[in-house]
Amino acid sequence: MKLPDKKTKDYNGKLYRSRITNIQKKLKKGEIFLLFAASHKIRNRDVEYKFRQNSDFYYLTGITEEDTILVITSEVAGMFCLPKDKEKEIWTGIRIGKEKIKSMLDLNFSYDLTDWEKEKSAILIGNHTLYYFFGENPDRDRELITECRNLSERAREGKFGPHRIEHPNFLHEERLIKSKEEISLLKNASEITKQGHIRIMRESKPGMYEYELEALLDLEYLKYGSIGGGYGHIVAAGKNACILHYVNNDDILKDGDLVLVDSGAEWNYYTADVTRVFPVGKKFTEAQKTVYEIVLYAQKNAIRNSVVGTPFNEIHEKTVRFLADCLRDMGLLKGSLEEIIEKGTYRKFYMHRTGHYLGMDVHDVGRYFLEGKSRPLKNGQVVTVEPGLYFDPTDDTIPKEFRGIGIRIEDDILIHGKTPINLTESIPKEISDIEALKA
Repeated sequence: MKLPDKKTKDYNGKLYRSRITNIQKKLKKGEIFLLFAASHKIRNRDVEYKFRQNSDFYYLTGITEEDTILVITSEVAGMFCLPKDKEKEIWTGIRIGKEKIKSMLDLNFSYDLTDWEKEKSAILIGNHTLYYFFGENPDRDRELITECRNLSERAREGKFGPHRIEHPNFLHEERLIKSKEEISLLKNASEITKQGHIRIMRESKPGMYEYELEALLDLEYLKYGSIGGGYGHIVAAGKNACILHYVNNDDILKDGDLVLVDSGAEWNYYTADVTRVFPVGKKFTEAQKTVYEIVLYAQKNAIRNSVVGTPFNEIHEKTVRFLADCLRDMGLLKGSLEEIIEKGTYRKFYMHRTGHYLGMDVHDVGRYFLEGKSRPLKNGQVVTVEPGLYFDPTDDTIPKEFRGIGIRIEDDILIHGKTPINLTESIPKEISDIEALKA
C-alpha cells in the first residue's frame, strides 16, 4: 500500500448530498432532524483548541465551519451557517456563506446563523417528532425543549410542534457500514500510522522519554498530511503499560522494559487505531516473550473469527476463554476454566473488551446489540481486534519476572465475507520482525 497523495481533495458535494438524501428517505411526514456542528472549545482563557468538526455533521455535509445547523425533513433540507463578515474573516479565515453552501449541497434553503432565533419556530411547527442527539449540549437541549413547549401552547391556533424527541440512530446505522470511499480513507490512515510506528520502533532507546516517541509519531503523521492522531497517543514504558489509558507520556525509557504504543493517524476525518509493543533495548526477555506470544496467538485467532455472521461479542468470549486458560496453565488463576469465567477472576489480568467499531471516531458509532443479542458482523464493517494481558507491578502474588508487563496488540480489520482483511498487517508485530528492526 502506498502513502496517500498529500494534495487537498476537491469537495465532493454530490457525495454529501446523496447522504442527506438517504436520511430524508428514512424520515416520514411530520418528522424533522436537526444536526448541530461542533463549536470551538476553550483550552485556557481566550485560547481555543484546534477545531475538529463533529463527525456526524462532517459525514453528512463535508462542512468544517463551526456552529452550523443542518435541517432535514422528508421533503426539504437546509442549513443555517456563519454569515459573511469581512472584519471577522480577516482574523479567522474566509467563511463559506449561505449562498455558496446552498449551491454546494443543492439545498432547498439556507440562512445566516443570526436568523436561527427568529426562524426556529417556523422550522419546527407542524412536526410531531424531533430527531436530535439529546444530551450532548445541555444549553441546546434546554433551548429546544423550551421551544417545543412554547409551540405546544399554540394548539388553539391550530399549530403544534414536536411532542417527542428521538435519538437519530438511523444516521449511525448509515455510518456503520463503510463505503469504498471510506475504506480507502481508512487505508490511507493505516499507511500513515505504519510510518509512525516503524519509526519509533527503530529509534527508541534507553534514556529517551516517552514524549520523544510521541513527538516522532506526530512528526510522521503530520508529514504525510494527517492532522495528527485520531485520539491521544498512549506511549507507556515499563509498568505504565498496565494503565490502560495512560496519557502522561513523561517517563524515561529503561533498558529491559517494554514500550506499549497505542496510536493511530487521522486522515480526512477517518482514524486508524493500532497498538504495538516492543523492547526499549534490542531484545524481549523470556518472560516478556511468553506473555507476548500468548497475546499474539489470541489476536490472530480473534482476527480469523472476524467474519460475516459471527456475533461480535462471540469474538471477545472466545478470546477470554483462551487467555484465561493460558493464565490457568501458568498457575496465575485457580479453579476450573468455567469457574474462572463465571467469577470473572481473569479480569485481574484482562479487563477490557477485545475490540470495537472503527471509522470517523476511534470508538465508532453503531449499536453492538440488537434486541438483546450481540450483533452479527456484516460486510463493510471495520473493527479493532486488541486482546491484552496486564500484570500489576505491585502485586506480590504474581511471579516477579512478570510484574509490570503490559501487552496489547491491536489491528484494524475490515469484515469481508469469510476472509477478514487486516488494514494494518504491514506494521510489524512478530517478535522476530520487531527485534530485527531494533537491531
